[in-house]
Amino acid sequence: MALLLCAFTSAAHAVSCAVAIDVGHTVHHPGATSARGVGEWEFNVALARQVIDALARAGIRAMLLNQEGIEISLSERPIAASKAGATLLISVHHDSVQPRYLSRWEWDGNEQTFSDLFKGYGLFVSARNAAMAESLAVAIAIGDAMLASGLRPSLHHSEPIPGEGRPLLDSVRGVYQYDDLVVLAKATMPAVLIEAGVIVNRDEELDVASPQRQALLAAAVAAAATGHCARLTSSAP
Repeated sequence: MALLLCAFTSAAHAVSCAVAIDVGHTVHHPGATSARGVGEWEFNVALARQVIDALARAGIRAMLLNQEGIEISLSERPIAASKAGATLLISVHHDSVQPRYLSRWEWDGNEQTFSDLFKGYGLFVSARNAAMAESLAVAIAIGDAMLASGLRPSLHHSEPIPGEGRPLLDSVRGVYQYDDLVVLAKATMPAVLIEAGVIVNRDEELDVASPQRQALLAAAVAAAATGHCARLTSSAP
């Protein structure tokens, strides 16, 4: 497997704690398309880089998985994190909605699809993950930090319709259980997938692309990672 990460090391927690930030999707398979026709991968890599910077400022060793956006399978991502010595995996994504909610509009001379019905972040954990309890603790901590910064979750993935119906473990913080997410289920370390915002929402697309919003999300991840590192250190022999 090709080298898929760039590592960033700080002195604090350098031995016992390390966070892998996975950039969701790839350049050629970019995931969702925003209301203005931008591929999700571009939002993911921009936010992931902000998260890496926030972790470095917090003194936490971190590595960025696949910032080049090459083709890599979902199961290879947690393997790369494990080989890099990560004790926590965060997969960064941006959200969409089911096709029934999409409408059409014209942007920059091209027809695009959008939905302004939903906005907000979502946090996902898997019961098939090797460390579900810690995954949930990290997700709750991210949610707490996001709420404190004024951000709110979208609960549309819990709607009982085809393609949704995900169990909500914490409706206040926007934490879902999604057992079949491969990146989470195959991880040997605690793992959380973040949907940072709904990019088919025309206003939220602009918001999540802003450095200010990205900084809030990055700070939330850094705060949760700091708690993870503290728990890891306290439980070490």
